[in-house]
Amino acid sequence: MRPRLRAAAHGGGRLRALRRNRLALTGGVIAAVFVLAALLAPLIAPYDPARPDFGNVLAEPSWSHWLGTDDLGRDQLSRIVHGARASMQVGLLAVVLAFLVGVPLGLLAGYYGRIADSTVSRITDTMLAFPFLVLAVGLAAVLGPSLSNATLAIGISQIPAVIRITRAETLRLKHTDYVAAAIANGGGDATVLGRHILPNATSALIVQATVGIPAAIIGEALLSFLGLGVQPPDPSLGVMLAGAQPFLAPAPWLAVFPGLAIVAATLAFNLLGDGLRDVLDPRGATR
Repeated sequence: MRPRLRAAAHGGGRLRALRRNRLALTGGVIAAVFVLAALLAPLIAPYDPARPDFGNVLAEPSWSHWLGTDDLGRDQLSRIVHGARASMQVGLLAVVLAFLVGVPLGLLAGYYGRIADSTVSRITDTMLAFPFLVLAVGLAAVLGPSLSNATLAIGISQIPAVIRITRAETLRLKHTDYVAAAIANGGGDATVLGRHILPNATSALIVQATVGIPAAIIGEALLSFLGLGVQPPDPSLGVMLAGAQPFLAPAPWLAVFPGLAIVAATLAFNLLGDGLRDVLDPRGATR
């Protein structure tokens, strides 16, 4: 069988295995719903999320307002849909930023070793000394409160994890026979890294991305809750939770529905990540 046909057959087998994993499939569907809701928020939201309606203040869930209204009469469903846009924006862009910085550094450290590995590893260990959320809060406090700064803070906080995954995969792959053959045939460092090591490390990096997205979603909610992310009146799940605190007794739905949205989004990506790990890296299930 030709290499391309073999790769296609192998990819088809992985896709079938993923379809048989019901939890991963469920997580993927829910994650896709959140992404679509974020992209189509202006079209599917029934009301303007920032427009108050003082005639429907703290209204209970009903046919006109499926998830109720807040203390200014704003529709909760519309604010959650638009809040999902902020969550997805931070989740995706923060992971992209972490990969743009972390993958080259991990390749550099794992392939060249010695001084490069020592330098990158010391920087990574220093950043990992701080818990992810603590580092993100500290960076956001320094950068200032805004959605873009929150994205930057969360992205920087995720760089160490990406570096470690990329470095570990590079250390494993650079001792394989096909890498040795590429070097023996005169392949330069750029060729070996770009055509042999990085493509074969993609599976682990995809799994890391599905782990990083829910972490970024929680990070955005926390930063917005603390006033370091999205600023009112713009909708955010964290902003909604912060605004619900004074009304937990008379209007518990103000906190319940945004909280459920955060749980559903993070759980969906985690289930998808677990399924991808089992399919793309079967060794992970036995570790």
